[in-house]
Amino acid sequence: MSPRVAILISGGGSNMVTLVQAMQSGEINATPVLVISNIPTAGGLTKARALNVEPIAIDHRSYKGDRTAFEADLHAILTKNSVDIICLAGFMRILTSEFTKKWDGKVLNIHPSLLPKYKGLHTHQRAIDAGDSHGGCSVHIVTSELDDGPVLGQTSVQIMADDTADDLAARVLIQEHKLYPAVLADFINQL
Repeated sequence: MSPRVAILISGGGSNMVTLVQAMQSGEINATPVLVISNIPTAGGLTKARALNVEPIAIDHRSYKGDRTAFEADLHAILTKNSVDIICLAGFMRILTSEFTKKWDGKVLNIHPSLLPKYKGLHTHQRAIDAGDSHGGCSVHIVTSELDDGPVLGQTSVQIMADDTADDLAARVLIQEHKLYPAVLADFINQL
């Protein structure tokens, strides 16, 4: 039986679409069962519906800063739907150690830098400002430390002399769409 995957997003969901399509085509031996966003108006929820994957919004703002309550509801939905693997794809919430311990080794994330460089936000601008020759993206296992789990795969992208952060981000995103499905497929094949 193929693993059941939930994808967590906060925005447009381009990486989510790539993962869902790879699962639906059989490229990845898994079933996409949920797309969950902490932003009810996230464009990715509409895309999930169009791909026949159940979209769910859990508005983090309604919890008024109570991350434990937000994560308890998130965990309940994931458990109720028998989710085996969680893929973070532009999910802009930091998960607590309590949550990551419950899902230890079962949460993957795509991050727009060559980890361990540039954890957190503004990764492309930070790489440019540092004078790096390359930026890129990494898929890693999520742990209680921000962007710190074991790296499962990386792709580098050359930084051009006249690059803006947006220029670099656009080229990195193309590579994210290739890297994430490939790493998820390998991860599942090793289960």
